[in-house]
Amino acid sequence: MSHAELDSPEPTPGGEAATAAVGRKRPKPGERRVQILQALATMLEQPGAERITTAALAAKLDVSEAALYRHFASKAQMFEGLIEFIEQSVFSLINQIGEREAEGQAQAARIVGMLIQFAEKNPGMTRVMVGDALVFENDRLQQRMNQFFDKVEASLRQCLRGATADAATPTVDAQVRASVLTAFIVGRLQRFARSGFKRAPSEHLEASLARML
Repeated sequence: MSHAELDSPEPTPGGEAATAAVGRKRPKPGERRVQILQALATMLEQPGAERITTAALAAKLDVSEAALYRHFASKAQMFEGLIEFIEQSVFSLINQIGEREAEGQAQAARIVGMLIQFAEKNPGMTRVMVGDALVFENDRLQQRMNQFFDKVEASLRQCLRGATADAATPTVDAQVRASVLTAFIVGRLQRFARSGFKRAPSEHLEASLARML
């Protein structure tokens, strides 16, 4: 699996990219911040990983904890960096889908598929998205992920408004379908994370979407 840099719109941070980054002795300006986030994402990919400490993160990068705090004021800020990457990646791709796909129902299907694929390629990010990695962290991080899924649902609802124009109550129908699709995404991501990344979220995806749409 190839791993892109954190400032790329494509997944994924961590893995090979993190290993390569850690091996560099003299990071360029701003590069250390990316390395820290990549290392955190990689550590989150370990099934059953307990709460990640700054000491463990510093040890993985072979730097001092003080070096981490030169780039992030707190561990919460590090998680915020990961959440920002998720938000920027996902909503950039949602915008692209809207530009390239004319039909609303097809847009919704593509958005669901994209989120499922993003999670499958980014196990560590999946743990952030479903909140497993945020249990012991600042409450505002979980609130931000809740808002993320609210925005995803709003995007799905917007896509489906035109597709449900012939229904007796098109607005309500679009809301219901968007809610069901969002719950499906969250459920698949939770199962993926809690199975130790053994149950692929893309399992029977096309058949599932056909039933829902």
